[in-house]
Order: sequence, then structure tokens, then C-alpha cells
Amino acid sequence: TCMTSTALAVPPSSRSMLWPALLLTAGMALVVGSALGFEHIGGYVPCALCLMQRNPYYIGVGVGLAAVISSILRLPPVVTKLLFLTVAVLMLVGMGMGIYHSGVEWKFWEGPASCTIGATGGDTPVNVLDALNAKAPSCTEATLRVLGLSFAGWNVLTSAALAAIALWGVFRKRSA
Repeated sequence: TCMTSTALAVPPSSRSMLWPALLLTAGMALVVGSALGFEHIGGYVPCALCLMQRNPYYIGVGVGLAAVISSILRLPPVVTKLLFLTVAVLMLVGMGMGIYHSGVEWKFWEGPASCTIGATGGDTPVNVLDALNAKAPSCTEATLRVLGLSFAGWNVLTSAALAAIALWGVFRKRSA
């Protein structure tokens, strides 16, 4: 007799939902991981708005993992699609936050009063009081621009792309 390992194989109907879930989750992890890398390895200290823009990604990675698990466990497609929709909403919120922050950087509108509250860097401070008294970067100045876009501008583009992938996962027809 021939033994095949089908216990861990993902059936074709679930596979059609699995790839968008994996792509979304990996994309969100890559984006937020890059932001953390720029902070902790590159020394770019984020402002308050930069830190807030990470929240949809932190939440989204967990929701994306739930979509991956939902696909693997062959839960009803509506479950995975609702998880995709949740990710789409999170990424649209992140995109809106990026648009707002970009507008603050370009001086289109005022930033929040908390604009000077940010992180104090990648290393654990020796003196907590010194860290609390350290001036955080302003939300009105982009610390780096790549191809004319700040981190906030790039967040708009990546959030839009990830929202589009999530919505594609919601509205696409499942293949057998």
C-alpha cells in the first residue's frame, strides 16, 4: 500500500483563501518590522503620530494570522472574509492616519498638541527621568524622505496596497 500525507495538506478550496491571508500577514509584518528596524537599528526616533500609525499593523498581523488559521482549518469562508474585511478597515484607518501625518509634515494643517510626545530611542535609558525629559521629535518634520515621501507618505501607499489585497480577498470568487 502507498501511504500519502494528506492530513496536513490544505484542500484546494481553502488554498484560495490561504494565499491572500499569507500575503497580507507577511506584508503587514514586513512594514511594521521595517519601521521597527529604522527605529532600533537605524536610530530614527519616531514621533507620536508615527507610533500611532503602527497600531493598525500590530492589530492587523494578529487578525491576518487568524485568517491564515481560518483558511488552514477550513472554517466557513465567511469567517476568513470577515477577517480580511477587518484587515481592510485597519489598513484604511492606517492610510487615513498617514494622510493626516503627511499633511502635518507638509504644513497643510496643524498637528495635535501631543505632537512632541514620542519614543526616546532604541536603547533602554539608564535614567528614566532623563528619558522623560528628553525632547521627542516633532510630527511636523520628516526625519527622512525617500523618493520625496516621508515614512508617513510611504505608510499611505503600503496601507492602500494592503487594503486592496484584503478587499480582493473579500470579494474574489473562490476557486475549487
